[in-house]
Amino acid sequence: MSTIKRLTKSYWNPYWAIGITGILSAAYFGITGTVWAVTGEFTRLGGHILEFIGIDISGWAYFDLVGMEGSTFERTDGWIVWGMFIGAFITILLSSNFKIRIPKQKRRLVQGLVGGIIAGFGARLALGCNLAAFFTGVPQFSFHSWIFMAATAIGTFFGFKIVKTKWWKGKPALTKGAPPPVKKLKKSKQPYFGVLVGLIYIGMIVFFFLTGKPMLGNAAIFGAAFGMLIERGQICFTSAFRDLWVSGRATMAKAITFGIAISTIATFAVILIYGLEPIIKIAAPSTVIGGILFGLGIVLAGGCETGMMYRVMEGQVLYLFVFAGNIIGVTLLSFGWDHLGIYNTFVKMGTPINLMDTFGAFLALILTLLMLISWYMIAVFWEKNYRFGTGFKKRKENIA
Repeated sequence: MSTIKRLTKSYWNPYWAIGITGILSAAYFGITGTVWAVTGEFTRLGGHILEFIGIDISGWAYFDLVGMEGSTFERTDGWIVWGMFIGAFITILLSSNFKIRIPKQKRRLVQGLVGGIIAGFGARLALGCNLAAFFTGVPQFSFHSWIFMAATAIGTFFGFKIVKTKWWKGKPALTKGAPPPVKKLKKSKQPYFGVLVGLIYIGMIVFFFLTGKPMLGNAAIFGAAFGMLIERGQICFTSAFRDLWVSGRATMAKAITFGIAISTIATFAVILIYGLEPIIKIAAPSTVIGGILFGLGIVLAGGCETGMMYRVMEGQVLYLFVFAGNIIGVTLLSFGWDHLGIYNTFVKMGTPINLMDTFGAFLALILTLLMLISWYMIAVFWEKNYRFGTGFKKRKENIA
């Protein structure tokens, strides 16, 4: 138990957490030929819900695109998602950090739902969220990921402008009377439950391998590892962008850039060694619009899809509404894809652009790393010059 205590008594360095995540992401691609992603499975969950309530989705083109075969528990993408939930829950229990938390301002629940809907809609319009169109998209050398990143940054800026307004914040919820007395902390039993959940989960993974379902077993392993790493590192893609506008702080932005660079090198090696084809998505107006909507939505919601997942398992009720909003958003996009002409208007004219085909393998790697280094240096400059508005203050003083 002493080793567990050392690993769970405090959060991990985000550089280590996201760096290891980047390596595992490349390894998962090498083993399965697919990438770490979540909103595709959210889309399928939305489709299953529609089927459950009696709606025929057999003619919906977007569900044909993502594939609806089997149940969520029979797909590798399904176990990536559920593994992330369970992996995060295990580390949360081991650190005795589970607690039901309800926001004092009930309006936050509605805001989280609305933000989740916008983010989910935007993510699937762009054919990926902060993972497939960002963290795992860049290492796949898909040009659409760079468009999505820039658009997401723009969206988070507008989101920041909205959430700082008085009408969005509302009146602060004040507590009447004196604060409740501080209770003496008792030794938590949560770590024991965490060990129990972990043992049950390991047993399920062993069952997958023994019954001839190794891909599900692999997905369950990697999903749990991703969930543990993002929870312990408190990895938040929303924070990576939003903090730049709020305070100029760039710690998370720099850490994620570092993680993408590690994953890019590892994925490049996997592609060359195993001869795998990188997964390239369409670059189109939908990528720009989807990225802006995604950036706007995650700030309004207070978290992206991955951050939302471990916060749900911490007991934060707000993120259940964000999760529900995501499902609604991706389902609305699935309906509008062909029924409202979204594909023909915003996507059809696009084309998948593989940077390795465009520039050659090694030049694509060098250009991608140079872009990431540039992004890192911009984050360093921004943090140094605009921390809590200091850069703006300096400019005003020089003018005066």
